[in-house]
Amino acid sequence: MKLKRRAFVKGLLAPTVGAVSGFQLPFVNAAGYDGKLFVFVQADGGWDPTSFCDPKTNTPGERIINHWAENGEIQQAGNLFYADFGNNAEFFEKYFQRMLVINGVDAQTNSHSAGVVHNWSGRVSEGYPSMTALLAAHHGPRLPLSYLNFGGFSATASLIPFTRVRTHSIRNIATPELEKQDPSVRPVRRYFPKSNWETLKRFRESNVVRLAAEPYLLPRAARNRRLYRAALSSEVTEGIKAYAALIPPEDELEEKEEFQGSVNTYRSELRQQAQLAILAFKARVAVSADLHLGGFDTHARHDPDHNLLLGNLTDSVDFLWEYAETHGVADRLVVVMGSDFGRTNHYNVDEGKDHWPIGSVIVMEKNQPWTNQVVGETDALHFAHKINPRTLQRDDANGTIIYPKHVHKALRRYLGVENSLGAQKFAFHNTEDFAFFE
Repeated sequence: MKLKRRAFVKGLLAPTVGAVSGFQLPFVNAAGYDGKLFVFVQADGGWDPTSFCDPKTNTPGERIINHWAENGEIQQAGNLFYADFGNNAEFFEKYFQRMLVINGVDAQTNSHSAGVVHNWSGRVSEGYPSMTALLAAHHGPRLPLSYLNFGGFSATASLIPFTRVRTHSIRNIATPELEKQDPSVRPVRRYFPKSNWETLKRFRESNVVRLAAEPYLLPRAARNRRLYRAALSSEVTEGIKAYAALIPPEDELEEKEEFQGSVNTYRSELRQQAQLAILAFKARVAVSADLHLGGFDTHARHDPDHNLLLGNLTDSVDFLWEYAETHGVADRLVVVMGSDFGRTNHYNVDEGKDHWPIGSVIVMEKNQPWTNQVVGETDALHFAHKINPRTLQRDDANGTIIYPKHVHKALRRYLGVENSLGAQKFAFHNTEDFAFFE
């Protein structure tokens, strides 16, 4: 099907970046929003909580659950426990006062696709939005780049578009008329040649005049007129320009990391993702972001590869917090870390670990009364116990297993979106209220 030239040009004029599922109305800068900012860190592939935040030593008579436990012991920072593995000690000792660890979260699946959907939307089947999308739709519906996604789960349920940020695209879209955006880097090819840019500006101006003169429009056409005007507003263009101006030159951006595991070569952009998200928060053009690190599906040589991956994960989250401090947004930041599910309570013949439905979620924030605590409990072989939603203690008689929906429902309430239109449309019916944040 051919795309009409006018529709194509109008699409080029809209200041959006990356993959989106819709349009925002109207676009404005976030100058008036001083609320919380949200980062969800997706450890894709299924991390191993027993080597991280739900440590397990070996049980006599059972298969080896962790090699680190053959010579090491469970460590403690504040009220949190962590495995004697990788660089866990540095991370937990530094951040235990900002952390709530929720253990024994049952994804009810060993399937990656279902586990990802369940943990990041709260429902095991598709159709519900990510928490990140829900937060952006409620707290920043009119921002030009409200919801940033750097990979992983990004379902929006049509509540709000998401944006995939690429630095060259941001710079070029912010200033398409310029030949290069920074004299310290090599010239960047113009987004449009100068003659084309002048033609587009003339078309834009004449189109605005023509649309304004239309006296009677059907509802859809009237909505499109409002969208067109909003997309050209100074609030949008200035907001995106401010963001582009904050992004460092290429040689000052956090480098993409590469490290060799025992089986695979892993590549991580997590630090750069964190950098771009924090700068978008500072520019007040975004309120939520998904960061993504893959590779945790360690079916072979689990220990050395998980050591590298967990190390990169915690180092990157540390960078996220430090960079947020540098740019003045750390006091507003909420960070949620999670994964598809966990890994088996024993090694396979290739010294790897396979899929296991029980996982963990970590929520981080500064200066909160609910931090420095562990909620949820698993036994020595990493099976989940029932928990009382009010007391948050083990309760085999009257408690319930913690599922992702419990975490999402509690987060919705705590983060102020429980009664939003999006949350009401995608509600968790017949779901217990866990007092995670009380």
